Formats: sequence, structure tokens, C-alpha cells
Amino acid sequence: MTVKTLTLDYVTLLATTGRACDVDALMQRLDDRASFTECKLIDHALGLVEGREGWQQIQHYLFAGNPMQRNYAALFFKRRGATEILAEAIAADAIDSVQAYAR
Repeated sequence: MTVKTLTLDYVTLLATTGRACDVDALMQRLDDRASFTECKLIDHALGLVEGREGWQQIQHYLFAGNPMQRNYAALFFKRRGATEILAEAIAADAIDSVQAYAR
């Protein structure tokens, strides 16, 4: 299987669908092999995710993702002022308060 090269157009397309499978495609790229550029593209794309399905999938990664995925999911919710979900993630030991509230 060929791994799709990340471009701004590609990640924007994935993000704007709002589908869980497309959030998965973005999040699966966030691991210790991800380049700085890939991380920035994915961070930008996650900011474009709208709709219940996409938000729920990002919430899944907040609680069950690898450390990098949890961090980017926390950024997603922090930028939207979703403090309740961040407090839940802290209580579940999925993230720490620095990830949730640092500026």
C-alpha cells in the first residue's frame, strides 16, 4: 500500500469531510516518525474539522490515542474552549493539566 504524501489540499479535504475515517487518516500520521511539516499540516487540518462525527473521533483520540495524538486532540478542544472535555481527560489520566491548559 502506498502512503499518501501530505499536502495542504489533501489534509484540508480530509478534515472538511468531518468523517471519522478521515480524522483517523490524519491522526494515524501522528507518531514519532512524523516530520515537523506533517505535524503542522495535521494541526491545521484538525482545526477545520466540524460536525459531530469528526469531533467524536477526535475525542476518541484524546482518551485512547498515542501521546502525540492525545496532545493534538487536546489542542483541538483547548482552542474551542471545551474545558469540560479537557477536565474529563485529565481526570481519566489521558492528558495532564499542562497539555489541557497551557497557553
